[in-house]
Amino acid sequence: MVHDVATPVVSNVFDGSGELIAGIASVQAVETFLTPNWIYQFSRHISTAPLLMLDANLSPQSLQAACKIAYESGVPVLFEPVSVVKSSRIAPIAQHITCTSPNEIELVAMANALSTPGKYNFVKLEQCHNKTEAVDHLFEMLSPAMFFLLEKGIKLLLVTLGLNGVFICCKEHIDIMKDQRMCRMTALSAQLLEKLEGCFPPSALVNLSREGSSRTCVFHLPATTASVISLTGAGDCLVGGVLSSLCGGLDIMQSVAVGIATAKASVESEANIPAIFSAASIADEARKTLLSAKQIWCQ
Repeated sequence: MVHDVATPVVSNVFDGSGELIAGIASVQAVETFLTPNWIYQFSRHISTAPLLMLDANLSPQSLQAACKIAYESGVPVLFEPVSVVKSSRIAPIAQHITCTSPNEIELVAMANALSTPGKYNFVKLEQCHNKTEAVDHLFEMLSPAMFFLLEKGIKLLLVTLGLNGVFICCKEHIDIMKDQRMCRMTALSAQLLEKLEGCFPPSALVNLSREGSSRTCVFHLPATTASVISLTGAGDCLVGGVLSSLCGGLDIMQSVAVGIATAKASVESEANIPAIFSAASIADEARKTLLSAKQIWCQ
């Protein structure tokens, strides 16, 4: 325990629809005390993990230290950008990142951090009531940045689109888990798997584990309708749902669908992270998402 150290705190400002419009964060304790030397104490835990999640609140030096341990042990790394400003911390470690989960503007910021500043951009489509039109616009605006990040070595992009769901962008032969045998099927993941098996439309199915293919694929998984109370915590719940599902033996599509369902539970709760999740509700919502999922690009 360290005395006289402030707990990280965030102050957010939301608009009338619950969207975040401004925020101030103080996470000095994370950068000051989660040093490379502290991280090296947990080398054995990192090197034997099925997957490592890092968020950009860590200092650049600590991010590099954790990535070095994971890379040397063959452990896949998920990078959570946290914010537009901190998302640029991916630049020195991009070659070690397996997966990242940005929103639209974080995605563009990461691409610009690895390229010429200002090369990639995103213009939000205002007042679009047609979901298909909105998704088409988002793909047109974001695909250059997505494809560029894949070229830089990132294997899997989970681009969060708020009410419009998630883009999954990857190479066809993607296999992000170090060793599937390290994934432990739990009672919850078994229940989810039973409900989700075979839900992804066969006409759009691509073999993401097929070796020897270099095709780039983009899938769209829609968000189901939610009665929004608060959007705070939705992103964390989405990433948490994806990670727990992957480590529980579900595939990428199923895991992202579970993440979207978990995020819905968050926005419908007054708490940032609901105290209790209903496995049955998560499974039902994830099933709806998978049944509506579409492949929108593959070549």
